[in-house]
Amino acid sequence: MTESASNQRADLEKAVRTYGGCWDTERGLRVLRDAGHDPQEKHTRRILRDLASEGLLVKVEDRPVRYRAAQAD
Repeated sequence: MTESASNQRADLEKAVRTYGGCWDTERGLRVLRDAGHDPQEKHTRRILRDLASEGLLVKVEDRPVRYRAAQAD
């Protein structure tokens, strides 16, 4: 993973942990742009899938794909 890609992932993960709620590609792109990145849609979707596979997000809708932040114990 490149430095920029790992920074994008870290920034998006931080936003999910901070703000919670529902997440989709558009919200991910907005957060990454606000953090100073120039994100690509495909890469943003990949980050969201990775966060879901790690249990930070839970998929709630398939088309369009939407996630919600997992509940903290």
